[in-house]
Parts: sequence; C-alpha cells; structure tokens
Amino acid sequence: MVERPEHWVFAYGSLMWDPGFPVAEMAAARLEDYARSFCLLSVVYRGTVETPGLVLGLDAHPGAHCVGLALRVAEPDWPEALAGLRERELTTYAYSEQMLALQLQDGRQVEAVGYVIRRDHDQYAGGLELSAQARMIARAHGGRGPNADYLFNTMRHLAQMGVEDLEMDALAAEVRRLLQPEKR
Repeated sequence: MVERPEHWVFAYGSLMWDPGFPVAEMAAARLEDYARSFCLLSVVYRGTVETPGLVLGLDAHPGAHCVGLALRVAEPDWPEALAGLRERELTTYAYSEQMLALQLQDGRQVEAVGYVIRRDHDQYAGGLELSAQARMIARAHGGRGPNADYLFNTMRHLAQMGVEDLEMDALAAEVRRLLQPEKR
C-alpha cells in the first residue's frame, strides 16, 4: 500500500484562529530552538508603512521552544492551501518558508511548513523593549484591523490551549493600559 503524503502547517500566531484553508486535523505541537516573538514590523496587515505594527515571528533561539498548533491539510486541498499561505505569509518576504520538525502532543513527529522570520530583512525588529512593543501595537491598524486585536486573539488561543506566556501577558497588560481612555 502506498502512503499518501501528509501536509502539515505550523501555526503560532494568526494561523491558529484564521488559517484561511480547510483543516483536516489540528493538534498541539512543540517546535524546538525557536521562540514566538513580536519581532516583525507589519506594514500591510496590522500596520502601515507610516505607522507600522508588530506581529509574531518564529525567531531562531537555540534552547527555546514554541508551542502552537499543527494543522493537517488533506491532499486534495493542499495545492490551494499552500498557494494561499505563500500569498499571505510571503507578502514582503520577511519570512522564510521552511520545513520544521514538530512534536505533536500525542507523541507523533511530523514535518510542517512554517514561516520563520528573516533576521536580515528590514522589517525584522527583534529585541525591542516591551514598552516600545506596546506603544506600536496600541496605535497600529492595518488591512486586517487593529494590531491590538492580533495580540489579544493570539493570547486567547494560547490560553485555550493551556499555554502560558508571561512576556505576552505583560505586553497585553501594557497595551490594554495604553488603550484605556485617559481619566480626566
């Protein structure tokens, strides 16, 4: 019997709640040696060239890990799903499409398409202080809406998965503070 190839995508940000393609199977997954961080200036979806936002990238960090979702795409849906992913994720080529080795929560190991931040790209913004990240996220708005919504949606989905991220919690608290109307 010939095995049909499996097609997986690693979701660590907006792909968790808005993949844009039919998902045949979803499983919690862990990726080693990468960290999820707000390290990509968004000039299209969550910001503009004049007022860039910040979105998540998988940033290489030996010894770190990132928990997200592995999304399996059925063979007949794969060509269209991959084309859509490339159109969405490679808009400015700040990400590099890579095959990533994932450990699924049930013990399976799979290879998945993932989008890793390119540190040599002019939109790379790794290492920004939390306060600077919060100011950018609180004010930015792009083609897919407010940058703050992206942060809050990601946090909500990580909480549903039982994933704790203290740095993202602190960032969200600061963004919420900045978004509060001033008391007069």
